[in-house]
Amino acid sequence: MPANQHVNLYPQLSASLLRQLTYSTTRFGVYSELKETFTTARSTPSLPSLIAMASTSGFLGGIAGNPADVLNVRMQHDMALPANERRGYRNAIDGLFRMAREEGVRSLWRGVGANSMRAVLMTASQLASYDGFKRALLSNPSFKDDLTTHFTASFLAGFVATTVCSPVDVIKTRVMSAKESESLVGLLRRTIANEGVGWMFRGWVPSFMRLGPHTIATFLFLEQHKKFYRHLKGIEE
Repeated sequence: MPANQHVNLYPQLSASLLRQLTYSTTRFGVYSELKETFTTARSTPSLPSLIAMASTSGFLGGIAGNPADVLNVRMQHDMALPANERRGYRNAIDGLFRMAREEGVRSLWRGVGANSMRAVLMTASQLASYDGFKRALLSNPSFKDDLTTHFTASFLAGFVATTVCSPVDVIKTRVMSAKESESLVGLLRRTIANEGVGWMFRGWVPSFMRLGPHTIATFLFLEQHKKFYRHLKGIEE
């Protein structure tokens, strides 16, 4: 197999990494800071408060990660196009410069409305629901703050996040992969007229197969990281 075929197996890797560095770092970082700020020795934030914090974090993360998200969608979509219609970005940096040069800087923020909405829904349904499920499980004497509880809470959070975000994911992908600009309202009207309401959960199963394990791995790692950090700093659990 030629060397270039190995490279093309996952051409959007750099865009995916850039997206995680911008989008995920922002939403997790802001959420953790807000939760820590509003947590006292006597009280912890309520579920509605957690949802508000997560929504704020997600909105900021959606804005920060939008350029990389546009690139990620385009580079994935390129694989399905004929060779003469592909944009052919070499990597994320090349894609950013080419988009800004060929389409204007505003192209980096194409779909930022849908993307930010999706980020709000994702963060609220993933982070806030995880904390909510974990809190509910720990209220039962059968559960302890261990891997079993973390796994169960993260699995449920992944299910909720996939279901909540499925409609926005479909719209976001279509907006960002489009070669011509179209208003969000116009796209929604055309999609509903052509496909009915079934489009809202198109691809739910593969989405859950991707997001479920991702959510579980993220929170299991995060919980172990927090435990290690507290142990390293001598902070009581």
